Amino acid sequence: MNQQLQDKVEKILAQMEDFGSMVVAFSGGVDSSVVAALAYRALGARARAVTAVSETLAGRELQEAREIAEEIGIEHHEIAFSELSDERFVENTSARCFFCQTMRFSQLRAMAEQLGVQVVASGSNQSDLGDHRPGLKAMEDQRVYQPLLEHAVSKQEVREIARWLELSVWDKPAKACLSSRIPHGLEVTQQRLRRIAQRA
Repeated sequence: MNQQLQDKVEKILAQMEDFGSMVVAFSGGVDSSVVAALAYRALGARARAVTAVSETLAGRELQEAREIAEEIGIEHHEIAFSELSDERFVENTSARCFFCQTMRFSQLRAMAEQLGVQVVASGSNQSDLGDHRPGLKAMEDQRVYQPLLEHAVSKQEVREIARWLELSVWDKPAKACLSSRIPHGLEVTQQRLRRIAQRA
């Protein structure tokens, strides 16, 4: 890593240490893996990774999340919820991600409180700002800590950090959630998600 990126990493680690404990929203992708690995480096056993398991997560992605959490060494939890329980999500408007992330982080926040943890973190990064991302607004509303975004770490830099951390997912391709592959206006259903998962 170059010195500028090293400085960003050191600032993130110092910030995490100040928080004292943390729950990381963990999908097993490169972004959340980097945040989880940095949290574990900063906090050890006081950092936990939590995967929200729902209809929009393909089964093998859950297994991959379990494997990368074990690779990192971080304690890994799973919580189950159903996005299909919210009609606004099922309607599949352009705001779908807002409702999804609101549900997801409400669940994560509740689990963090059970664990006595105040900070919930996500892997959002600077490159996410270029897209229409209503999910980022949901995270802002939920007061989610977004270290990669806060410290202007781009997607390419995330991969550089992951490689520096020797994470096996450093070059893992980005994967859109299953529901994002259903055109807006077409209802999100269990059957459609299942068909997409089979083709993925």
